[in-house]
Amino acid sequence: MLDLRRFRPERLPVVILGGLNVTRAVGLADLPAIVAAAEADSPAFASRYCSGGVLLPPLAQSEVVAEKLARLGEQLAGALGCPVPLFYGNDDYLNVILQHRERLSRCFRFIVNDPDVAEALIDKERFDAFTRQRGLPVPRTLEWDELAACEGPVLVKPKLKLAYEQTAIYLRLFDGAGKARVFASARELLANPLARALRRELVLQEYVPGSDREIWSFHGYADQDSRLLAWFVGRKIRTYPALTGQSSYLELAHHDELVAVGRDIVARAPLKGVFKIDFKRDPRDGRFRMLEVNARFNLWHYLAAANGLNIPRVAYCYLLWGQVPDAPPAYGTGVRWLSFGLDWRAYRDLAARGELGFWRWAASLASRKVYQVFSWRDPRPFVVDALRRVRRLPRLTARIRRWLFTAS
Repeated sequence: MLDLRRFRPERLPVVILGGLNVTRAVGLADLPAIVAAAEADSPAFASRYCSGGVLLPPLAQSEVVAEKLARLGEQLAGALGCPVPLFYGNDDYLNVILQHRERLSRCFRFIVNDPDVAEALIDKERFDAFTRQRGLPVPRTLEWDELAACEGPVLVKPKLKLAYEQTAIYLRLFDGAGKARVFASARELLANPLARALRRELVLQEYVPGSDREIWSFHGYADQDSRLLAWFVGRKIRTYPALTGQSSYLELAHHDELVAVGRDIVARAPLKGVFKIDFKRDPRDGRFRMLEVNARFNLWHYLAAANGLNIPRVAYCYLLWGQVPDAPPAYGTGVRWLSFGLDWRAYRDLAARGELGFWRWAASLASRKVYQVFSWRDPRPFVVDALRRVRRLPRLTARIRRWLFTAS
């Protein structure tokens, strides 16, 4: 799938370990993109912005993945005269880079966090100690043994982000949806037999109240000295499941207070390279509580690029030539990002609780948008994704049957 004759030293490509949204963000920057993925039917391979594709081994074989990546980087560097930028779109890919950073850094250009910071951002148990040492504004972490004395709701998250969707926490405790689960009380959590069985794999936190509209994020790219080169603010409109699930409808925003908080965290951590800091604004005092930090490219960069600020472009220019933006970043907020399937489920869930009517939901969609998969300018990934879903129906049914058998 990869023809090196398509690339020129004066216009170096980017190798993307990620999905369609990151590929489209790179494409909107008018940069050649080589997509490397472990799924042969990845919609990103079908994108008009994909100038070449590389099929990787399964991510569980991290050593083999790293070896294939290194060979790819060496091949590109040899043909084009210098290493090319490497972008990564999930924690599993990031973990491969962190484990093999010395070798991969010889044939690719990228910036990742120092080892102690990088490990703390992937392991939520280490993340708690990391945030306490630096005095970062996070919700209070709870110990299982002290739950009996706790009042109020409790948020439950997995300790590790890696291979998350294959874990019992995701499949059974979270019912195959969401990144966390809110228990109405410590008593309810203590009474849950599955939570008790998995308690050593869980992180427990004091739950910050408020709807999805209180979930904000600060995104940016920093150099090796943690100097911010570009940044933007995001805000969630809806998620599915509500409060703890995947993003279904997003927008950009401007918020000077959050920018100040985010910049302070970047300096204190310190953070390097690409990042997203998630917050929830506590309606009780108006303060922003930091929920987590993701040090990778993500779907928000597609939304930001559609609004005039292209973080992948900033990263590309800095990694190759050390270029720094001449002025503070500027971006609009008129374009939103939508995953229609997830947002339809989010609406149904909210409607069942009497929190959102159909016409109000429909009216909220009346804006300029980019989508999770669909694009008039880039239609082939939508077709590929639809065919992939059809092919996977028998496997999904078999998986559900196996899960029901083992859960009984």
